[in-house]
Amino acid sequence: MDPIILIKVFLPTALAFFLGILITPLITHYLYKHRLWKPKSGKGAGYGGGKTPIFDKLHKEHDTNTPRMGGIIIWLSVLLTILSINLIDIVFPESKYTQLQFLSRSQTWLPLGALLIGAFVGLIDDYLVVRKKGTHFAGGLPLTHRLFVVGVTALFSGWWFYEKLEISTVSLLGFGTLELNLLFIPFFVMVALAVYASSVIDGIDGLSGGVFMFIFAAYAGIALMQQQYDIAALCATIVGGILAFLWFNVPPARFYMTETGVMALTMSLTVIAFMTDSLGGGKGVSVLPIIGFLLVLTVASDIIQVTAKKFFGKKIFLIAPLHHHFEAMGWPGAKVTMRYWILSFICAVLGLLVAVVF
Repeated sequence: MDPIILIKVFLPTALAFFLGILITPLITHYLYKHRLWKPKSGKGAGYGGGKTPIFDKLHKEHDTNTPRMGGIIIWLSVLLTILSINLIDIVFPESKYTQLQFLSRSQTWLPLGALLIGAFVGLIDDYLVVRKKGTHFAGGLPLTHRLFVVGVTALFSGWWFYEKLEISTVSLLGFGTLELNLLFIPFFVMVALAVYASSVIDGIDGLSGGVFMFIFAAYAGIALMQQQYDIAALCATIVGGILAFLWFNVPPARFYMTETGVMALTMSLTVIAFMTDSLGGGKGVSVLPIIGFLLVLTVASDIIQVTAKKFFGKKIFLIAPLHHHFEAMGWPGAKVTMRYWILSFICAVLGLLVAVVF
C-alpha cells in the first residue's frame, strides 16, 4: 500500500486529537463560566414515563456541577482537521500532501453532513436543557422533534443512495445481497432511528466515548480494506476527536458529551455503515450489530424493561439501560466504563474479522 494512503488515513487521527486538546481549555472555560449544566439532577422521568429514583440517587452529585455540551470537542476537532488539511491544499497546490485531502462528494459529504446536522440540533437541545425553567422547551427538545430530524436526514440520505448512487441492496453475511428496491429508503430510516436510540448509552463518565471510539475505528479499518480511503480518513478523524474528548472525560469527567456529541456520532455512523455496505462491496450494515453490540444491548435493555413493566408490572433490571443496572448493583462507574471499553474492543475486532471472512 502506498505510504501516502496510510498517512492520509491516520495522520488526521493525531491532528484531530491535538487540535481537540488545544481547543478544550477555551471551551471548558466557557462551559464553567456560564454554568452550563442541568439545573436539577436526575432524569425526572424515563422513556417509560415513570420516575427514576435510583438513577436520581446515583447521579445527584454530578449532574448539577458538570457541564454538558462536551461533544463540541469531537465534532469541532473533526471540522478543524478538515479545514487544516484543505488549507494545505490551497497554500501548497503542487505538493504531494494535497493527496491528504479527504473531503469528497463521492464519499464524505454525506456522513460529514449528518455529523454536523446532529451536532447542531444536539447543541440546541443541550442549550435548552441548561437554560432557566419557565421558558418554552425548558428541559430540551422533545424526543419527537429529535426523532423527526434524524428521520428526515435519513430519508434524504436513503433517497441519495437510491437515486444518485443507484444503491438499492443490502449485503447479507454469507447470503449475497438483498434487493430492496424502493424499500431501501424506509429501511435506511429504520436503521438510522435504531442507531440513534442507542444514544442512551451516554450516561457514565467516559462510557459512550470509548464505545464509539472503537466502533469508528472498526469502520475506518473496513473502509480502508475497501479502498474507500476518504471514508477511512473521516472515521479515523472522528476517532481522534473522541480521544481528545476522552482525555478530559475519563472519571471524574470534566464535562459530559450529551446530545451535541452523541446525536452527531449516531447520525454519522448510520451513513458510514451504508457507505461501507453494497456501495463499497462490503457488509457495513450487516456487521453493525456486531461492532456496535453494546449499542444493541443498551437499546434492548430499555425495551425489555419498559415491556416488562407495562405487561407484567415488574422490572427485569434494577434500572435501565443496562449500564445503570450495573451501577445500581454497586459497581463503580469507572469499572462499568472500563469493562464496556474492553467489550467494545472485542466486538470491533470480531466485526472486522466477519467483514473480511464473509
